[in-house]
Amino acid sequence: MRPRDLSEVLGQEHLLGKGSLLPKLVKTDTFGSLLFYGPPGCGKTTLAEVIAQETGAKCVRLNAVMSNVAELRDVLRMARYDSAHETILFIDEIHRFNKAQQDLLLPDVEAGNIRLIGATTHNPGFYIIDPLLSRSHLFRLEPLPESATVALLRRALEDGERGLGSTRCTAGDAVLIGLARLCDGDMRRALNALETLVLSQPTGSEITPAELEVFARERQIRYDADEDEHYDTISAFIKSVRGSDPDAALYWLAKMVEGGEDPRFIARRLIILASEDIGLADSRALPLATAALQAVEFIGMPEAALTLSHCTLFLALCPKSNSATEAIFRARRAIKEGPVQPVPLWLRDSHSKVGKQLGHGDAYMYSHDSPDHISGQEYMVDPLPLYLPSHYGAEAALAERLEKWKALKAERRQAGDDASKADPAD
Repeated sequence: MRPRDLSEVLGQEHLLGKGSLLPKLVKTDTFGSLLFYGPPGCGKTTLAEVIAQETGAKCVRLNAVMSNVAELRDVLRMARYDSAHETILFIDEIHRFNKAQQDLLLPDVEAGNIRLIGATTHNPGFYIIDPLLSRSHLFRLEPLPESATVALLRRALEDGERGLGSTRCTAGDAVLIGLARLCDGDMRRALNALETLVLSQPTGSEITPAELEVFARERQIRYDADEDEHYDTISAFIKSVRGSDPDAALYWLAKMVEGGEDPRFIARRLIILASEDIGLADSRALPLATAALQAVEFIGMPEAALTLSHCTLFLALCPKSNSATEAIFRARRAIKEGPVQPVPLWLRDSHSKVGKQLGHGDAYMYSHDSPDHISGQEYMVDPLPLYLPSHYGAEAALAERLEKWKALKAERRQAGDDASKADPAD
């Protein structure tokens, strides 16, 4: 059921719609090297084959999983010798090529001996070398929309030449829509699922929602641990908690749990979030997140999902403040960008004999000897305002307390300055 020309390709309107760049490049045959990046079953190989067919170029197909350097050298050598014909080299799973193999492509791509089309499910920025990226047009493909999946499934059921039309099986819209939703925009998976359902039924029968329900019990969601899906989903999860959306946070949590994500990884991210995004607005967040990690390690899955849900909801519903995060960023920036301040003489350690002789700690004022435990003394040679409290949650009270202390400190420092200026004779 693979499309034979661009007009048959379904979905990817952002790449193939009216006025888009890719169809213009193909129509005028003016494209160089192309990289197609997207999830499985979204049409990367289809586009490569359609482009090769529409341009009339000789297409050589390699799979980076099975190919080696010797085979790649042979293909490049033949392309150089057969310069009378355009050669499109399509490399599926190009991210599987190591740096040396990718370097091998560069001279022939640069010289125009081949036009490379690479397909990858992995972020090219992490897996494709910069010189190859800079010589290629990068196109991001999205999972196919439900409407496109349903349309192709219907076409496959009715096509007697390339599809399942000879079985004379039928399926209602509800079944095809349900199947499309189960396959998460993966057209290959959808067609394989349809074929499985059709071949399990007698010729000429109708696929009912009951058969689809049985099939759905074996469903596995698309979730690639340690790859793009892993990073994208945890990013959505953290941002949902930060954005105080408990429903979205639970949805992405459930996706990770169902996808087999390591629950300890999720718990560790919650601990980071407790300090980064909640902080002093609700100081209960950090001990709860730490306890959640301990519970996950003690209990294990599947029961640990309950603990993760508990912690996720608490953190999503907490007032938010990133003041602790911003404070340490400011402090580190001050250390890196400015001259490093020396420790004031009155704060230096005075336990050693030499320290005492040098006057370390002589002018230190013990805070507990002062009213309200505020002496008015400075604790940096050049004071810097690094912690700027928010006025959310419990931090509002902390901000009020800090303002009071600053006022007392200024008042007592002024009183000390006035006393030092006074004439001893008076």
